[in-house]
Amino acid sequence: MKRVEDLRPMFAGLMADLVQTSKRTDIPAVEVVCVKSTIQNLAEISQELSSFEYLITIEKELTNVGENDPTRDVVKFAVEQSTNILTSQRKKIAQLPDQCARSALALAKSQQAVQVIDATTGVLSSILSRL
Repeated sequence: MKRVEDLRPMFAGLMADLVQTSKRTDIPAVEVVCVKSTIQNLAEISQELSSFEYLITIEKELTNVGENDPTRDVVKFAVEQSTNILTSQRKKIAQLPDQCARSALALAKSQQAVQVIDATTGVLSSILSRL
């Protein structure tokens, strides 16, 4: 559960860093556009996952629930859907347009986003394996 609780601050920290980077005046406009694109993709992820967040957090309450309890199936569904969202958005973020791929800053920021997505997917996989 500690890993699940660490996801929100990790995501918030990444978003804060990206927003701060996008406001810098010392970087080329094309790089700002690339960073803003990563922000937009992460905002989409956040919005899409918000509907499943509560269901996933009730996983910790399932210790006294039987194997055939419908609550377990609902949580499993939420985890699977969240994983699907993360997988599709990861591909989107990892496949940078050419001008962004040539920018060391934009590439580094998108890689940070992919790392957060991978960490989140890993936590979800560990939850799914317990269900």
